[in-house]
Amino acid sequence: MSVKNHVDSMSNSDLQQLHEGQRDALARDRVEAYVSLPDLETAIDTPLVVDLDGTLLRSDLLVETTFRRLGRNPGAIVGMLQSLSDGRAALKHFLCAGADCAPETLPYDKTILSMIRLAHLAGRSVYLASGSHEDMVKAVADHLGIFSGYFATTSSVNLSGRAKAERLVKEFGSKGFDYVGNGAADLPVWEHARQPIAIRTTQRVATRLREMAPHAQFVEHNRSTLSDWARQFRVHQYAKNALVFMPMIAAHALSFENLFITMVAAVAFCLAASACYILNDLVDLQDDRAHRTKKDRPLARGDISLIHAMLVVPILLVLATVTALSLSPAFALVLAIYFAMTTAYSFFLKKILLVDVLTLAGLYTIRLLGGAVAIGVVLSSWLMVFALSIFVSLALMKRFVELTACADADRASPDNRDYENVDLGMLAALSAAAGFNAVTVLALYVSGSSVTRLYSNPEILLLACPIMTYWIGRALILAQRRQMQDDPVVFAIKDPMSRLSGLAMLAVFVSAI
Repeated sequence: MSVKNHVDSMSNSDLQQLHEGQRDALARDRVEAYVSLPDLETAIDTPLVVDLDGTLLRSDLLVETTFRRLGRNPGAIVGMLQSLSDGRAALKHFLCAGADCAPETLPYDKTILSMIRLAHLAGRSVYLASGSHEDMVKAVADHLGIFSGYFATTSSVNLSGRAKAERLVKEFGSKGFDYVGNGAADLPVWEHARQPIAIRTTQRVATRLREMAPHAQFVEHNRSTLSDWARQFRVHQYAKNALVFMPMIAAHALSFENLFITMVAAVAFCLAASACYILNDLVDLQDDRAHRTKKDRPLARGDISLIHAMLVVPILLVLATVTALSLSPAFALVLAIYFAMTTAYSFFLKKILLVDVLTLAGLYTIRLLGGAVAIGVVLSSWLMVFALSIFVSLALMKRFVELTACADADRASPDNRDYENVDLGMLAALSAAAGFNAVTVLALYVSGSSVTRLYSNPEILLLACPIMTYWIGRALILAQRRQMQDDPVVFAIKDPMSRLSGLAMLAVFVSAI
């Protein structure tokens, strides 16, 4: 009986005897991955050896651990360089020894996982062989509970490439095992495998493998799509860069030339922002996977290769720099400050109480500054103070929403933020205070003499105050009711009443001209 038929014929009582993870996977997949591996049931006596990074996992633990370590302690770069001088094994030991990779949240490849479970059910010995550090490999093996053993990098041996091949040949003999891998480092291992099996290979590696082993099998997998990259670039967040247009509108400097310049400036901010989002996600991978919504981000799910994401960052930055310099060196300097602040936020500022909130507000305000510098207008001090107040309110609201998610799920406060669940009341109060302070600033501006130079009916502008009061109050109440998304800005874009409030504000300012 084939493995597929064996599993399909299992009774419910048989399934109950399986490890919980196996039972859930079989109920979900019903061994559909089997069709890609027709040789599986004919090699019961041959051990199946599976690579971890890029094969069983749609991610790379070394890359993840490196960014997580730098995110928590940027000074660790010194220790990394020192350990690298002693070899890759020493570097992996420095980064990974004792580290928690949270195996229950990792993005496992369903096809490979199903194949391993099938082999295990058929009575085959299944081993995990990885260049990752032994502490992490053991954590994954223990979590899945279906491996007969594992081979991994130690403090002195980097188990990758030829070193892995030699270890497996010593253990099982040449042609004495089947091997599933994904990269160029697996070519020496495939050379000694009875049945080479590949997934997620590049075209170059696939060609070399076919030349070496014409009988090699290639497992189908989902590739990154434009939709995945659009989500990773946070295209929906580009609406924030509409702030670049505010100085032109506030200074009544609307013209075709200024509109074109401002659009170019907005594109530059979009490119830089996407690079920053990727860096931030690389640092926060483990925390994102434990989050109720961030777990669906492309990098957290493994929909996009970490290496590809790392390569895209400098490309985006070069494009952003060229775009910024096409406007002026001054605007390029503003964009550089924006990137520096965002990077500092991703690596350490976001972990400092209230400094993270002020930094987020500053990043929004820099967009206003960039718009003013791009077209050569002076940014009003009133607009600056108003913007800082409203953006501090939104940033505090964002922290409030994040903490409510932890509190409601009875989880501990997030490790990458310096807030506790007991801070919920204070965060809500501070958000309300900052928001209504913005309303006060707007009222004072409307009541001042300078407004008459720009508006013929400035008294109409007072109508904007109750509209803002309504929106801020409603947003806080919905956040308290757990009816707001994690980002208040995204909420404002999608919420019908928020859009209506925005249109009402626009109508007020147009009527006052």
